[in-house]
Amino acid sequence: MEEDEYVEEEEYTLPLIGETFPTIETQTTEGKVVLPEHFKGKWFVLFSHPADFTPVCTTEFVAFQKRYEEFKKLNCELIGLSIDQVFSHLKWKEWINDNLGVKIEFPIIADDTGDIARQLGMLHPNKGKNTVRAVFIVDPKAVVRAILYYPQELGRNMDEILRMVKGLQLSDKEGVAIPANWPNNEIVKDHVIINPASSEEEKAQRLKDKEEGKIECFDWWLCHKKI
Repeated sequence: MEEDEYVEEEEYTLPLIGETFPTIETQTTEGKVVLPEHFKGKWFVLFSHPADFTPVCTTEFVAFQKRYEEFKKLNCELIGLSIDQVFSHLKWKEWINDNLGVKIEFPIIADDTGDIARQLGMLHPNKGKNTVRAVFIVDPKAVVRAILYYPQELGRNMDEILRMVKGLQLSDKEGVAIPANWPNNEIVKDHVIINPASSEEEKAQRLKDKEEGKIECFDWWLCHKKI
């Protein structure tokens, strides 16, 4: 190679909410898979962890596994990722099973080159070569619906991720919005939010629905109902 020659690093455009999840071919603990095709027709949660055989990551994997059946009831799969080789993932899974009595049943991506982590923005400045705790929630049409990034030092709340999948599915099905801390919101409790009126006609309809007892409202722009 001549002195003035150089190889440019490939530039990636991070997937955003509402965009199609990029096609990724990778090796996992369950063989080679192509995402998002591998989970066609299903929701899936792709999450990265800094490294195998680390304390916080171990607690996270156990927590995900404990809720795996709940995710599957929602037609949602789990898939992990770290910049480790397959043999490390397999040995770590074995250790968790032998020492904690928990069998990890979902696949783990072996991104030992770090290419996928770079493509999905999982490598952050001043965090070394390990991934941060990223989460991508993808729907059955392969559309990215939510993205979360946690620092390496903070373990994730798996119940929140499960709540997000439930909330997104309910929103899609009923055409409603989901309030803060749902289903235990401080104002509307387990109700969902009816999207605000965008015309005088819709405004009048909201008030009529309230009078007929179909919905409850604090005002015409803040209406809610039980699902």
